[in-house]
Amino acid sequence: MSSSSSNQNPNQPRSGDNDPFLSLRRGMDRLFDQVMGGWGGMPAPFTGTGVLTPKVDVAETPQGLEVTAELPGIEPKDVQIDLQDDVLTLRAERSSEKKEEDKDKRWHIVERQSGTYLRRFALPFEPEADKVEASFDKGVLHIRIPRPTQAKPQARRIEVRGG
Repeated sequence: MSSSSSNQNPNQPRSGDNDPFLSLRRGMDRLFDQVMGGWGGMPAPFTGTGVLTPKVDVAETPQGLEVTAELPGIEPKDVQIDLQDDVLTLRAERSSEKKEEDKDKRWHIVERQSGTYLRRFALPFEPEADKVEASFDKGVLHIRIPRPTQAKPQARRIEVRGG
């Protein structure tokens, strides 16, 4: 047996500098950071800025629709809701806290996303825009879309007469 192996107790953890597995893990972590933009993130082109999809719940009630969206870290002033015909568009902006001028700062993990949250919904009816209500509390957006009070004329078949 060599003298180096006789000096090591196999039941004790190895020191970081001599541990080939720790060295391999550090190399893999560096590779994942380069390729994935951080542990568990999306590939680099999809991180940082871009379009993000908020998590939503949509429920239909006899009175209308209720849309609930998670927008963590967003201020109410940065939320925009548009309604055109029967399409509801939800848009919000979240700016990065990572500053370009922080050149002395070396980021190890960047998982918090910044960019534009965007979601569009085709509604099962065309609501009255002035009756739609929205509230925002603790990063959660609530939108209430009542059914229109006047029913649209229903489609009907038109008889074609011959001459």
